[in-house]
Amino acid sequence: MTLLEVLKRATGYLDAHGSSSPRLDAEVLLAHILGIRRLDLYLQFDRPLDESQLAPYRELTARRSRGEPVAYLTGHREFMALDFAVTPAVLVPNPDTEVLVQRAVEWGRARGGALRFADVGTGSGCIAVAVAHYLPEATVDATDVSPAALLIAAGNAERHGVGDRVRFLAGDLAEPLTGRYDALLANLPYVADGAQLPAEVTAQPAIALYGGATLVNRLLEGAPNLLAPGGIALLEIDPAIVADLRVEGFAGSRVHRDLGGLERVLEAWT
Repeated sequence: MTLLEVLKRATGYLDAHGSSSPRLDAEVLLAHILGIRRLDLYLQFDRPLDESQLAPYRELTARRSRGEPVAYLTGHREFMALDFAVTPAVLVPNPDTEVLVQRAVEWGRARGGALRFADVGTGSGCIAVAVAHYLPEATVDATDVSPAALLIAAGNAERHGVGDRVRFLAGDLAEPLTGRYDALLANLPYVADGAQLPAEVTAQPAIALYGGATLVNRLLEGAPNLLAPGGIALLEIDPAIVADLRVEGFAGSRVHRDLGGLERVLEAWT
């Protein structure tokens, strides 16, 4: 079969099995198997594929049809125009989280200087690494309770040349942090227990998904004491918990919306 015929069949199969982006998934997985860019597929539609290429592609397509995230199947995911290594030990970087990072970088550039950031619950390290990449004078202390996640995050920091400015610390929430920070960032597990989620979401680590307002508020309660005067906290949140968040210890707060118009990032300042 030609490359185009294979793509058409895979797209139809994934569509029938509930993928929300069947053509994109089919293309990303095939480009991964062939070791080429997704764009290059369009230049090779007539290319014949043999069984040595079709067999692993069928396996990945079948796994995707069962709900495994594409990022786990390929081992990486783009975030803030940077490529991050991803495994089932970490949450897959999400485009909505870019709203948080963009605001952090905007704030950091306006503030200027060698700013000190903290990233609580770093996971793959996508927030910490992206902030360090786009703010060359900044340093970041990143925490996580998962040793496996910290290994992935440290590798991503080295991969993008910021390993000397991002420090990874094992521990619960802000417990490993010391001193005062200019900015506190976090994408904590904020989904309420029992929430109905797509299979590709529930395939990700439960420890990185479920926590609800309770976990977010635990961080918010101590955050003012971690921030320097004029500091800022940016936390990704579920729109459903906005009304339950406690920001009494801050001088003010507001909420930023994501690409879909939903309330997604809490900003609070001292």
